[in-house]
Amino acid sequence: MTQTEDIGFAQIAGIMADTNHGRRPDIPENWKQGHTCYGGLSAALLLTDVRMIHVDVPPLRSAVINFVGPVTDNPTLSSEVLRQGRNVTSIAARANIGEQAVCTATFSFGAARESELSVAFPAPDAPTPNNCEDFTPDFAKAFVPAFFHRFETKLIDGHRPMSGADEGYIRAWSRHNDPASREGIESLLCIADVLPPAALPMFRKMGAVSSMTWMFNVLQDDLSTDDGWWQIETRHTAGNSGYSSQVMRIWNSRGDLVVDGMQSVTLFV
Repeated sequence: MTQTEDIGFAQIAGIMADTNHGRRPDIPENWKQGHTCYGGLSAALLLTDVRMIHVDVPPLRSAVINFVGPVTDNPTLSSEVLRQGRNVTSIAARANIGEQAVCTATFSFGAARESELSVAFPAPDAPTPNNCEDFTPDFAKAFVPAFFHRFETKLIDGHRPMSGADEGYIRAWSRHNDPASREGIESLLCIADVLPPAALPMFRKMGAVSSMTWMFNVLQDDLSTDDGWWQIETRHTAGNSGYSSQVMRIWNSRGDLVVDGMQSVTLFV
């Protein structure tokens, strides 16, 4: 692929080479985050591969993702069914470079069923994306990770990284630049990790950070939203000894909570 082209997620996911050990995506440089691949893309490609192979699974309900090591080259993807029950199917997926795992995931797919429980967690009030500032000011665009330019992101509330804020909180609108990449659960998983770690607004100097584990719970069957826009929130809850914990939520444009999650982040600052 041409490295300078603004290649969308859908194009990367749609062209994966078959090898003796599994499928291998071609990850462009402009989807990188430092020396590794953007974590949301790694997770979304694993899910894409699983759903291509296991075509009869029900909708995704939960994912647990481990960012084991840096994705420094095009990885080989593989998966296996751990258990296929009457309602839930659990599948383990793995991205390898050579013999070394660089990203693993356990995806839990579940059929819908009737339940007495229905609890809403509506989105906080927010102006429309057109009435929000760009997340990245012009002077800072050269300093953000390459992958961040693959999305259009608008700040709603909270603080930008290195603001020296009293709390770690960011809420933003975001969507894929590429209109063809705005549909489906794989697209949503890809964009779900777009915001910087929630701890970064509390710092005043730059330093390395790295996501370690991520839980992603899907709460809606309807994954539609207007013009591809999702309201994404991340909130720092605690941190110690170079590790931090954050909660992450995603609402659609109608204010319905679609994803609830949590992430562990390593801090080198």
